[in-house]
Formats: sequence, C-alpha cells, structure tokens
Amino acid sequence: MTGAGWQTVAGTERYVLRLYVTGSTKRSTRAIEMTRQICDTHLKGRHDLEVIDLYLNPEAAAREQIIAAPTLVKLLPRPLRRVIGDLSDLPRVLAGLGLAVPKAAAS
Repeated sequence: MTGAGWQTVAGTERYVLRLYVTGSTKRSTRAIEMTRQICDTHLKGRHDLEVIDLYLNPEAAAREQIIAAPTLVKLLPRPLRRVIGDLSDLPRVLAGLGLAVPKAAAS
C-alpha cells in the first residue's frame, strides 16, 4: 500500500485514505462508520483505508501534523486533502476529498 503512486484501474483513480481517531469514543466510532460508508458508496473497489488510533500511536499526531481528531486525510490521488472534525456532513466530506456528488444523487 505504499509507493510513489497508484496506477489507474479501469480508468478510475485509486484513493488512499487515513483516518485519525482517538480511542473508541462515540465520535471516533461514528467517524469510522461514516468513512467506511463513504468508501463503500463512492469509492467501492478503488480505495485503501487505514485507521490510526492516536491513543495507541501518539507519535503519528506529531509526525503527520494532526491537530484534531477525527481527521480524514486523502493521500492519493494528489493533491493531499484533509477533512477535520465531524464527518457526518456528507456533501462537505465529499467536497473535502475532491469527490463530486452526481446531481441526481444530491437531489
């Protein structure tokens, strides 16, 4: 899952995401559920998701400059993007990841 970049698969880009959470709190659990739902709905079969618990891996916060949790980071495709805080606002999260919502789905 590491490397300089991903090849496109059937004309679509591969998404590499990291979700930073803090323990098994209600907020962390909701962030994980929402992120998995977004991946299953909008990135099915073309994503890799890594969940990092900052309580278990505190050095990741400093190394990756994570200032709040939950934080969802899109590593690939470039540009790198971050969505910080509540991930339940689907249009905001999709926009933050650079994913367009089809008008039919938005209605």
